[in-house]
Amino acid sequence: MSNGKDANAEQNSSQMTLKESLDECMEAMDLFLNNHFSESLERLRPRVNESMYHALMYATVLEMQAMMTFQHDDISNAGNTMKSAQEVCQRFRRKSPGLGNKSVGESLTEEQLHAEACYAECQLQRAALTFLQDENMVSFIKGGIKVRNSYLIYKELHSFIKSQSFLKGPSHLHLEGGISFGIGAFNLTLSLFPPRILKVLEFAGFSGDKEYGLSLLRDGATGMNLRSMLCALLLLCYYTFLTFILGTGEGEVADAESLLIPFRLRYPQGAIFLFFAGRIEEIKGNIDEAVELFEDGCKAQQAWKQFHHMCYWELMWCFTYKRAWKMAYFYADLLSQESRWSKAMYIYMKAAYLSMLPKDEARPFGEDEVELFRKVRIFKQKIAGKSPPTEKFAIRKAKRYRAPSPVRLPVPVLEMMYMWNGFSMISKRPELTEGMMQTLKEAEGSLLESPENEYTLDDRCVIHLLKGLCLKNQGLLQEAEECFNTVISSEKKIRFDHYLVPNTLVELSLLYIHQGRRDKAIKLLHKAKHNYKEYSMESRTQFRVHAALAKLKAEHGEEDDT
Repeated sequence: MSNGKDANAEQNSSQMTLKESLDECMEAMDLFLNNHFSESLERLRPRVNESMYHALMYATVLEMQAMMTFQHDDISNAGNTMKSAQEVCQRFRRKSPGLGNKSVGESLTEEQLHAEACYAECQLQRAALTFLQDENMVSFIKGGIKVRNSYLIYKELHSFIKSQSFLKGPSHLHLEGGISFGIGAFNLTLSLFPPRILKVLEFAGFSGDKEYGLSLLRDGATGMNLRSMLCALLLLCYYTFLTFILGTGEGEVADAESLLIPFRLRYPQGAIFLFFAGRIEEIKGNIDEAVELFEDGCKAQQAWKQFHHMCYWELMWCFTYKRAWKMAYFYADLLSQESRWSKAMYIYMKAAYLSMLPKDEARPFGEDEVELFRKVRIFKQKIAGKSPPTEKFAIRKAKRYRAPSPVRLPVPVLEMMYMWNGFSMISKRPELTEGMMQTLKEAEGSLLESPENEYTLDDRCVIHLLKGLCLKNQGLLQEAEECFNTVISSEKKIRFDHYLVPNTLVELSLLYIHQGRRDKAIKLLHKAKHNYKEYSMESRTQFRVHAALAKLKAEHGEEDDT
């Protein structure tokens, strides 16, 4: 920044405005984290057309709401609001070449630097909405371009604020927090993507450094700045969800807990933090404690029902792990009535839970699982002409119930539990794994007693895969390996569940990694990666393959040739 008198005069005239904006936005964020959502928006709304930070934070809150409601109108409204925020930021930016030009960088006021960071963040968040709204290839490329443009701004900003010529302004903490969030988010997110998906997203040549991204986000989360919450939420999502759903199922619980402590102390009734506290207990296998925290999260506020739905989803799985099928059904039923995220999934889960009950046991509300399974496809979502992979999976599995005398699914709840990596969640609680093993043995016995049909072999393979996971949890690794190999050797006979073999290869490779059989693990992971296409939940499996290969690479300091 220039030290000339003119630049200082301009800086001083705008500095109070920038400081006032940041102070008021911090107050609005405080209201938000204390569950006063409407008040937070009311505090921000009057200045959304004149303050870049008010515009950005207002749009951010709407985007968070849209991501939870999953309603098209909310997503569209959030996208338009974020676009307007970007236009407000543009008004504060310097109309000149980028920061890479030394003379330009040095003449920027503090407000103009903040405008660069806010503009980049708007682009990043608009890209997230693009991915959420449209799942087709064109939207992926559009979103990818937005992310890349955003990253280039962040990269220039980061280099500039680290240069010797840079002088920190009074609001530098907030600027640094914004840059940490942007570069940290970019590096962490890209590190999760398999190379072939990065190429589709037009990121050829870019690669994410996971550890670097995590360290920047930790710095951002622990500083008292406007982006602290966003950095913390992204880290908590990574530690407690992404490592399970798209990774190898090893959540960073200790890191998540230490990150959460200051936020829990400051916002003891904050619904967001109660939710993540519950998720941490769930990962640790403390299911009863998790249930209590999720219930507290629901009681903490009534304004945003979407928070309740997040808790209901986790409560459904908590009761699944305990094999309390009717309680799990109750939460699936609540979700089917209240949430727009995936009605087909919720109806499928309701049917699945009822199918786990003994035939002669009364069904809640007099519902019938066969009728529910037949209804699943009616609730199929179409977002930009595409359905979510989990819905496609549920619809495909429910298809057999359309027959006049349907062949029942043996363990639909446990199979879907696998898709969300639930067997990792119960690994620390032997009695929960033992309960699941009991359910699988009963299902296996029923299959053996039933006459063979077109689904028999596939159903047996589903049970072998899930038994293998239970045996692995129990430390019976040779027996687990035998179960996995039974599935793999049945490859040519499987008629419907083509996801089984690539996923079983991943599970067997993870077992080999656990045993230190690295070369065998790599061979299986490459086979899973390259030899199978067009199967259910393929993208999720590819993410897990990438995570396992990256883990092996990190442990041995070698280049991954994928």
